[in-house]
Amino acid sequence: MKQKFDVSGMTCAACQANVTRAVKKLGAKEVNVSLLTNSMNVDFDPDKITEEEIIQSVKNIGYDAKVKSNSVEKNETDEINEDIETKEIKKRLIISFLFLIPLMYISMGHMIGFNLPHFFEGYEGSISFSFTQFLLTIPIIYINRVFFIRGFKGLLRKSFNMDTLIALGSSAAFVYGIYSIYKIGNGLGVNNESIVNQYRHNLYFESSAMILTLITLGKYLESISKGKTTASLKSLMKLKPKTANIILQGEEINLPIDELKINDIVIVKPGEQIPVDGIIIEGSSLVDESAITGESIPIEKNAGDKVISATINQHGTFKFKATSVGEDTTISKIIELVNDANESKAPIAKLADKISAIFVPIVIAIALLTFLVWFFLLSKEFDFALNMSISVLVISCPCALGLATPMAIMVSTGKAAKFGILFKNAESLENLQNIDTVLLDKTGTITEGKP
Repeated sequence: MKQKFDVSGMTCAACQANVTRAVKKLGAKEVNVSLLTNSMNVDFDPDKITEEEIIQSVKNIGYDAKVKSNSVEKNETDEINEDIETKEIKKRLIISFLFLIPLMYISMGHMIGFNLPHFFEGYEGSISFSFTQFLLTIPIIYINRVFFIRGFKGLLRKSFNMDTLIALGSSAAFVYGIYSIYKIGNGLGVNNESIVNQYRHNLYFESSAMILTLITLGKYLESISKGKTTASLKSLMKLKPKTANIILQGEEINLPIDELKINDIVIVKPGEQIPVDGIIIEGSSLVDESAITGESIPIEKNAGDKVISATINQHGTFKFKATSVGEDTTISKIIELVNDANESKAPIAKLADKISAIFVPIVIAIALLTFLVWFFLLSKEFDFALNMSISVLVISCPCALGLATPMAIMVSTGKAAKFGILFKNAESLENLQNIDTVLLDKTGTITEGKP
């Protein structure tokens, strides 16, 4: 049995690998998790595993899952939620920059010749200098607290992800900044100028804030890219009619497309879309099928002829009996085929998943090893060793590893679908590099859908 699930809470390729591993542990035959579409396809034996067990296994490692719905309303809701998420990230980004700019001015402005207010300068202004940076960093941490919640939750559950690296790196920098404020206070108390100056230049609040702000900027750009990448698929889904006029007990009523049943009598007037597949039983017309077949010239339809969902009735009014409804209609199957191609994994993407599964724990191990080597063998300075360790955590992000290939696949398959070209799966798309000849069966195949 194959089932699709919506998965929420994934932020990077490591999350994708965690979900895949958790479901495979149940004994699923095949698991394909897409970070780009936040979805999961599972092939499993229903006698051994239930949908509830699959959902619970995903929840146990800190994510959420539910059986995927293919209704029109569901797709519209998902689109609205994506817009809300992008706006939320944008709001976080704006607030972060509002606090980061003055923070960077105070912490590093003097390095490029900017003049600081006198109460921030020198030995006497060290507490004002450090404590103001602390206050400016707190709102940035609060507005981006989602990284810490997800990061430390993943750490506790041993399902490491990119947020784990961000949370550890930013927290280490922030906590060390607080430690530096105490050291400055202690230096001022005993009138030790060397201690004050040492920790005045090693606060790291700007590092903590900069990490969160730049990652949020990356998330915002990623969210916009995802929206553009899925636009082709969304435009294909918009071809699917939302309502239909049917004849019920001699009266014409309008119903949502999901409520139509096989053998319902549907009436289509000039200019309307044909809602489902069927056979004409009364009337005749010319039907524009270019959106589905690419045929530029309208096709004459009479009683006994087949009509296809999402095509447009141009002239006459006719009635037809529904033969395929719901997910069995032609347009639904095309959308399903394109979606399956988007959610399937090319061989190169599967390789990236294997690397991502061990990427984060290896990075954490390298960061710890970096600290130990610098502190005990090389510099033997805690500050410098910590700085090196934080650097390893911050720069190591597996997002590109998990998004580059699926984004490329979705752009290709989505744009191709708009031109009437369908790919069976991601592997067939990857095999395009081996093609040296293209055969066209007729000139109509390469028209633009109009004479």
